[in-house]
Amino acid sequence: MGVVVGVPGSPLVDVGELAAAPSDTVVLDVRWRLLGPPARSDFEAGHIPGARFVDLDRDLAAPPGPRGRHPLPTAEAFQATMRRFGVSPGALVVCYDDADGSSAARAWWLLRYFGHDSVRVLDGGYAGWLAAGQPVSTAEARVQPGNFVARPGHLPLLDARDAEDMARVGVLLDVRAPERYRGEHEPVDPVAGHIPGAVNLPFSDNVRDSGHFWRRPHLRARFESAGVTDARPVGAYCGSGVNAAQTVLALEVAGFRAALYADSWSGWVTDPARPVAAGDLPG
Repeated sequence: MGVVVGVPGSPLVDVGELAAAPSDTVVLDVRWRLLGPPARSDFEAGHIPGARFVDLDRDLAAPPGPRGRHPLPTAEAFQATMRRFGVSPGALVVCYDDADGSSAARAWWLLRYFGHDSVRVLDGGYAGWLAAGQPVSTAEARVQPGNFVARPGHLPLLDARDAEDMARVGVLLDVRAPERYRGEHEPVDPVAGHIPGAVNLPFSDNVRDSGHFWRRPHLRARFESAGVTDARPVGAYCGSGVNAAQTVLALEVAGFRAALYADSWSGWVTDPARPVAAGDLPG
């Protein structure tokens, strides 16, 4: 069995701690590009030794549909995937991407949502691993199948109605780039704009230029500037529910428990009856 590493209660682990982690730690490479090409070639060119490549589109999402571009996988599908990667109850899982946790957090969130608490995101990602002079590998890991059991409901999840309510009575964070929030530029989805009442707070600013997350005081002040408090419920969404998980993780680092609107903007706009706002203001 692996042991939990990192700051107690933190969803993050640093390079040195991962390098010293037990040999049975399950390391998931979740490098991904929104507009392609697939990141499998990056994994084949070099990865953290023992890592297993996770195809976000296939392994961490159901097929696109009314719930958006990256709907949550079913419990059965996610359980089978994690077992294939060697995840068992109690095993330490560490997820990483290129640097900023924007796709690794999707795996972190899903594991937590489906009941696996011993999971961390590598702070600084693969770039941080390389910068620290740690070894890399091009070999495929030999994986013993695990017996992970997916039990949904361990993290708060919003549907469209919940998101609308959150924007009214709490704080709903739209973590996309400002121009997408304002409705000036929409490169992926068929409708531009944002959910009325949502506050724009781009996920990219949760990390420093190095890709490492800002520490708790900085993140807490950032979220408080958007109206987040211990007394108000908070949720996050993005384009398809991937990058918003990184903000949920950052909120946890800051000491806030947040809900994820997994369908996000791509799911919201599948129903033309749902309202759309544009411009700088929440609307």
